[in-house]
Amino acid sequence: MGSVAIVKIVSGGQTGADRAALDWAIESNIPHGGWCPAGRRAEDGVIGSRYHLKETPSRSFTQRTHWNVRDSDGTLIVSLDPVLTTGSKQTREFARKLGRPCLHLHPQTHSAHRLRDFVVEHLIGILNVAGSRESKEPGISRYVRELLSEANIGTEP
Repeated sequence: MGSVAIVKIVSGGQTGADRAALDWAIESNIPHGGWCPAGRRAEDGVIGSRYHLKETPSRSFTQRTHWNVRDSDGTLIVSLDPVLTTGSKQTREFARKLGRPCLHLHPQTHSAHRLRDFVVEHLIGILNVAGSRESKEPGISRYVRELLSEANIGTEP
């Protein structure tokens, strides 16, 4: 098995899966970034400056989602429900259209091993993390942080 060390985590900065991935990257000393809507818009107000995100020209969540998929080596979509909805579904569709690898994980999957294998198989250096908002799926933030830690993708094996 090859080396597993992502070099950057990107996300859109929304509450839930996005923000949890950024927090995990910061705590793990892994570079982070990504695109967020103009005005640093999120469901809880303005995205804090601790997150190194660039603003898209549009306030649209769609543009942010598209650009994060486009500018990464692969996308991880995380939800608590096995069925994707709204923005997460759109993220998966952008990945398909752009020919980017995409993996959807939820608690009913063998998550940490599948994520690690995904990163190795597709040579993911920049990982886009997307998924549910905390208001839609309470507990998603905790699950994302646990998943990323257990997968051990930020360090050499």
